[in-house]
Amino acid sequence: MFKGSLPALITPFSGGEVDEESFRAFVEWQIEEGSDGLVPCGTTGESPTLSHDEHKRVTEICLDQAKGRAPVIAGAGSNSTSEAVDLTRHAKEAGANAALVVTPYYNKPTQSGMYAHFKAVAEVGIPVLIYNIPGRSIVDMSVETMAELAKLPNIVGVKDATAALDRPQLTKIAMNGTDFCQLSGEDGTAVPFLAAGGVGCISVTANIAPRMCSDMQRAWREGDLGTCMKLQDRLTPVHAAMFCEASPGPVKYAAELLGKCGSEARLPIVEIADSSKDTVRKALIGAGLLN
Repeated sequence: MFKGSLPALITPFSGGEVDEESFRAFVEWQIEEGSDGLVPCGTTGESPTLSHDEHKRVTEICLDQAKGRAPVIAGAGSNSTSEAVDLTRHAKEAGANAALVVTPYYNKPTQSGMYAHFKAVAEVGIPVLIYNIPGRSIVDMSVETMAELAKLPNIVGVKDATAALDRPQLTKIAMNGTDFCQLSGEDGTAVPFLAAGGVGCISVTANIAPRMCSDMQRAWREGDLGTCMKLQDRLTPVHAAMFCEASPGPVKYAAELLGKCGSEARLPIVEIADSSKDTVRKALIGAGLLN
């Protein structure tokens, strides 16, 4: 259903407001550079600090600008099931191809609680990708729970940000032949994730290196392992630099260096330190993304 390089889109701000013009231009650039899909309103898009109206508007802008040229997986997660259902319903009504729904953070639900949460979301009637990111949500959905959810209509895949490279294989085995889309949520392990059974990556780095990330994924699909690994080698320092401070601070600064939008973020994300700026700048230059 989904594959390749799918940027977890940043949300540009100007003067504290969503910068619609910059966001439209950014979406257009992503499509021109060959991104295989678009993911607005995720953590990288600062969804925790978007109002519900802003969240929905950003999804609508992305869909309007894309105009069907690339699939859109709309971020629709919340630690409140009713809010997740509402955002997922909006994603469906707006025309998104799927919703990306994070495991409920802070609440620390049991496996049964997570199952019930995603079952309620799936009943909206749009394809749903589970976003499993224990480092931010504190809870880790088990392979067994995910396999049970995959039996439900509309639970179609996972964005796996566990960085556990046995997960894709264990998940594939547990699915027992079910067509379940496994996308990495960790740029640094994107290629090993492919080798373990994944089909792509929802990427932070693709915000500022969309062509390289999509070419790397395409090279893997075409069996050109030499090109794939050369691109991964070039990108690895960039992956590290994008997390030298809390995301999306570094990637927004990188986007500013490339002239794509300002680096403004919303509190509690602040401007990155000068030492981090130097790290980001050097990584971009080293990868050939910046002169």
